[in-house]
Amino acid sequence: MITHEMSTAANYARQVARQCIAILAMLLFLATMGVTADAAQSTKHVNVDAKGYVINQYDPVTYFTEGKPVRGKLSITVEYKGAKYAFASVGNRDLFRADPERYLPQYGGYCAYGIVHGGKSKVDPEVWDIVDGKLYLMISGGTMSVWKKKKQAYIEIADKAWQTIILR
Repeated sequence: MITHEMSTAANYARQVARQCIAILAMLLFLATMGVTADAAQSTKHVNVDAKGYVINQYDPVTYFTEGKPVRGKLSITVEYKGAKYAFASVGNRDLFRADPERYLPQYGGYCAYGIVHGGKSKVDPEVWDIVDGKLYLMISGGTMSVWKKKKQAYIEIADKAWQTIILR
């Protein structure tokens, strides 16, 4: 025999179950929206050209392996975090795939000295520096001359400024 208390308890359990399902559905929806928003903004702070390539289609690996910038081939590319990278060789593409963070230009590929001053500037891929195993790109040779005078201090300033920029 079902008593009034048992009926009330069963109704309460169903109500709680419905609320839990509704909350889980909302959390799942919000999590999906967050992923979609992250994917849409993944290149917001990456210096890409009109076709979505970083470093104007230069191979980021050659700065490290050959000590010079080399234009990549559009037939050898990788997409990483929403941005495209072109490579001079399949070997370089494979090196990048194995450890992309090692080869990425700092500050999303924007001018490192521009970041010191809180702005995002385009770069000349032919004007660059590697400091402590990290690639820094500049807008011009004149900017590079200033950068080289106090690059360690500028890197510290730019690292802090970049954290502010990416939060905008």
